[in-house]
Amino acid sequence: MDAKEVNLSKEFVDKISPGTTKLKLPIAGVKRIIAVSSAKGGVGKSTISVNLAIALKKLKYTVGILDADIFGPSIPKMLGISEKPKSEDGKNLIPITKFGIQCMSIGFLVDQDTAMIWRGPMVSSAIRTFTSNVLWKDVDYLVVDLPPGTGDALMTFSQQIQIDGVVIISTPQEIALLDANRGIKMFQKLNVNILGIVENMSSFTSDDGTEHFIFGKDGAKNLSKNLHIDLLGTIPIEIGLREGADHGEPYTEFFEDSVAGKEIINIAKKISEKIK
Repeated sequence: MDAKEVNLSKEFVDKISPGTTKLKLPIAGVKRIIAVSSAKGGVGKSTISVNLAIALKKLKYTVGILDADIFGPSIPKMLGISEKPKSEDGKNLIPITKFGIQCMSIGFLVDQDTAMIWRGPMVSSAIRTFTSNVLWKDVDYLVVDLPPGTGDALMTFSQQIQIDGVVIISTPQEIALLDANRGIKMFQKLNVNILGIVENMSSFTSDDGTEHFIFGKDGAKNLSKNLHIDLLGTIPIEIGLREGADHGEPYTEFFEDSVAGKEIINIAKKISEKIK
């Protein structure tokens, strides 16, 4: 990125500073919106989004999930959905329901092998479509899987939509925490309520009962303490989480009594209590 691009980026960010008043809109049919974000890819953001939605459903809420990661939509695969959404009026889309969760994703509308090469206006248009032309039905919590990074899609969504709170996903690794910190600062600049941090892949317990801290220890705990943000929970590495995502069978749906399953449900309880 050259100097001119950097300056333009700074000017754009300045325009969406807390001093700028912008009308944020709710989403029809949705009571509360929870955004899930990470400023770095590969930390398990989408996996946590899906399992968080399942956990909220198990707490007896009506739940929807919106895959706003328009560059790499993975929610359809993680929920085992291959069908396309229907429209009765040719304008509004009906979410696809799976595991009792209403779901919408750009992945439903494009071929799985299609490269998503979109620029700012196209990104904004796609987000408007999925927030204005989807017939959500009496959703208590809509979990929004945001794209990694701090680009146009995330800024557009944060500016235009009335988000009740955002959950930051990170691993304990210092490199991931650096990006998580940047993401937190961006949301603070956009006046988005930060519900807390979830540390994913916190540790791995081998068959002999030994706990291994593969990506470091207490990274998210220390970051949350330094920034005065709640640590919502720490999710260990469990093979079932990866297998469930790959096979379209969310881990928490079938193994809620596992260590990871219990922790995710506990995180969902904390989030619901905060938003209430």
